[in-house]
Amino acid sequence: MGRWEPGAGGRLREAALDLYLERGFEQTMVADIAERAGVTARTFFRHFADKREVLFEASAELEQRSVAALEAAPATASTLDLVAAALDAVVDVIGHDREFARKRHAVIMANPGLRERELIKLADLSAVVADGLRRRGIEEVEAGLAAEAGSAVYRVAFQRWADAADGLDLHEAIRQSFAQLRSLTAAG
Repeated sequence: MGRWEPGAGGRLREAALDLYLERGFEQTMVADIAERAGVTARTFFRHFADKREVLFEASAELEQRSVAALEAAPATASTLDLVAAALDAVVDVIGHDREFARKRHAVIMANPGLRERELIKLADLSAVVADGLRRRGIEEVEAGLAAEAGSAVYRVAFQRWADAADGLDLHEAIRQSFAQLRSLTAAG
């Protein structure tokens, strides 16, 4: 097994997801993942802190890109437009590989501990967005409400995208979900 083989991170991710789906998350050991990927367990730990991080490794990048999108948005953008910009930045990271997203989602939904961690990561992202909104001068309650609404929009849009049999783009699913939210608030 080559120590420094290129692409080890991707192979480890793919092997882990396949094994989690075949055997279940709890029944899959790091050694199993490394063996399937053709690397050593030490190589696994160079890429991931533990076997959960295969599923959650992009969290810090999502937060950083969301903040950058908020900071780069025009000063005239509405609060919901700012949240939409932050979500677009998230989609730029995760919205390119629907099959990976489907597999990841299936693994997470099959394990209560992973579902809890996913909710925590989404709550963390929402808090980061709310903080970014406040830094732009948006009042505390409005910032929190908008960030939480954005989180709900993301979850609904992600599920539509992951389940879609057609070529629905995640950016478009988010735009459609925001439009539905806006129509709900205008009607109510």
